[in-house]
Amino acid sequence: MIVENNQSSSSLIRPNYLFAILSAAAILSYLKPLISLYSYSLNHESASHILLIPLISIYLLYTERKQIFQSTSMSVVTGGTLILAGISVRFLAAPIWDSAEGNDGLVATTLSFVVIWLGVFLLCYGRRVFRAALFPLLFLFLMVPLPEALLDKTIYLLQEGSTDIAVALFKLVQVPVYRQGFILYLPGVSIEVAKECSGIRSSVALLITCLLAAHLFLRSFWKMSFFVLLAVPLAIIKNGIRITTLTLLSMYVDPSFLHGNLHRDGGFVFFLLALAILAPILLLLQKMERKSQKTAPALSATVASH
Repeated sequence: MIVENNQSSSSLIRPNYLFAILSAAAILSYLKPLISLYSYSLNHESASHILLIPLISIYLLYTERKQIFQSTSMSVVTGGTLILAGISVRFLAAPIWDSAEGNDGLVATTLSFVVIWLGVFLLCYGRRVFRAALFPLLFLFLMVPLPEALLDKTIYLLQEGSTDIAVALFKLVQVPVYRQGFILYLPGVSIEVAKECSGIRSSVALLITCLLAAHLFLRSFWKMSFFVLLAVPLAIIKNGIRITTLTLLSMYVDPSFLHGNLHRDGGFVFFLLALAILAPILLLLQKMERKSQKTAPALSATVASH
């Protein structure tokens, strides 16, 4: 990673080279788990975002480099402690990895790798730089797959919420519907909101989009948190609308809509719908921040005058 700041070039050579060497060593020592992570991300919808996460983090570090790398200094003790913590996680994960049950071993080893890499960054560039780069660094934890128990629970909640929304929408448009678990019975057709219909991939994509938008366009912690949390109900609403739309199209237009291209690849259309809902909310939050920023100096001036 090339650091650009007001320090002399010679003073930057050491941390940059050290960071490159230690990062390469970490990658080589975790080569087998990283290959497994790559394979896992290609074969699981819930993990399809993993390959993009390090690229996004690197991009953020690069574009914000002037603010992040203003003053570098090595932090051997703190960084070394974090590296040792990551190594400890890997040793604890070894029995889980060897048992090869579920994805728990991959979860632990990926977590270990991310912690070690953060420790390397902290060691090479210091605590001040680490704090300035906190978002792109913590963003790397999205590389860690969800443990299967948590993933199953998340998918179940998405199924439950999406089914609730679909039932409410059918009733809203006065289409008779009878629900039995995740199976909906409608005139001439019955559908099941299966795990594959939970919308887990688009839900994760929506969460990542909200995180990035909040980081790039908002400054208040509470407004950022509110905007990110919107991703959860909106993901459920979006998927409920998708289920309802496809079912109505199959009932009144063409039965193939339940199995056609819109069903298989149309998630992006409904993802855009979610973004269209989020855009005015983001603009409103930005406007509120600008208003509060203008009010704060005026209030300070009033207080000072008294």
